[in-house]
Amino acid sequence: MEEVDVIIIGAGVVGLAVASEVGRQDRDVFLLEKNPFFGQEASSRNSEVIHAGIYYVAGSMKAMCCIEGRRLLYDLCERYGIENKKTGKLIVALDDSQVVDLERLYNNAKANGIKLNFLSSEEIRRIAPSVVAKSALFSSETGIIDSHALMKFFLNKAIANGVDVVYEAEVVGIIRRQNRYIVEVVNQGERVDLSTAVVINCAGNHADKIAAMVGLDIEKYGYEQYYLKGNYFRLADRFRGILRHLVYPVPDKNFLGIHTVLDLGGSLRLGPDAHEVDDIDYNVAEQRQQIFFEAAKRYLPMVKEEDLFPDTAGIRAQLRRPNRGDFRDFVICHEEDKGFPGLINLIGIESPGLTSSPYIGRYVADIVNRIV
Repeated sequence: MEEVDVIIIGAGVVGLAVASEVGRQDRDVFLLEKNPFFGQEASSRNSEVIHAGIYYVAGSMKAMCCIEGRRLLYDLCERYGIENKKTGKLIVALDDSQVVDLERLYNNAKANGIKLNFLSSEEIRRIAPSVVAKSALFSSETGIIDSHALMKFFLNKAIANGVDVVYEAEVVGIIRRQNRYIVEVVNQGERVDLSTAVVINCAGNHADKIAAMVGLDIEKYGYEQYYLKGNYFRLADRFRGILRHLVYPVPDKNFLGIHTVLDLGGSLRLGPDAHEVDDIDYNVAEQRQQIFFEAAKRYLPMVKEEDLFPDTAGIRAQLRRPNRGDFRDFVICHEEDKGFPGLINLIGIESPGLTSSPYIGRYVADIVNRIV
């Protein structure tokens, strides 16, 4: 049985960021990914937005990770040539009742140290002539990024720091034995056991299952995740370039709303929506096209239903069931107090996980440095 110092489970953007910071030449670190390649689940099926930190409860882990992560992310992009664009973002109110919601968002952003500007309908028309709204908040710090290039950067840094990356390596069991963890892995059909002092659970949509595998009562600790499916619809090519900024509706309590999704080439999509599902299925729910059209035409009235085409879909896991319960924060926890020293769980790392990833990497590395 091979003995290592650290095993990281999951090579999404967060697992890669953690590996890039935990890896050291004097430390044996394995990054295990059950898929044939990195970032094949939530990390590559999202809006690729760099979030400012507007929505999250002040003082929460989500707020801190997002704000610090954003600063680190823009710095990484500048230093290492990772393609990105600080597009800015409009959050639009369509009537007087939603203007009240904008004021609430403004105050929350202010508590997080985020500066937003109120725009009148005339000011909206000047910067986004295609958008019809009564009022808006403008975030200058919001942007978009090539998430694949970011993940490739983290991967290369991890490998340079001595991390062994193993694909098609599914963790099927974890046993605590004599102050170490025996991690049972199926790698391309072959069973392999690894012994490690530290397990870092970055398994994304499957993180609660990994936590349960170790022996934690995920119901007791509130670690059970619920799947939300988000579909995307592409707009016809004639809409390319009509927007320079991201446009979001006022959010509801469950998600940020169907918004415009710009890519770095100027193409325009709509999404994601959010509906609870039991299983992971990446087929676009084409029957929801009408919902997307109705959402978009409220602030982009020139859009017709025939302008929408099915694009892609993603699954994101969150710690609160839709329509039930209040805000749930990221779980980034060394489980020593629960009887599992050396186990670090990252659970419920939904949006803004991409934005937060460089900071989460450093945060987890600080925990690991205190253990091994």
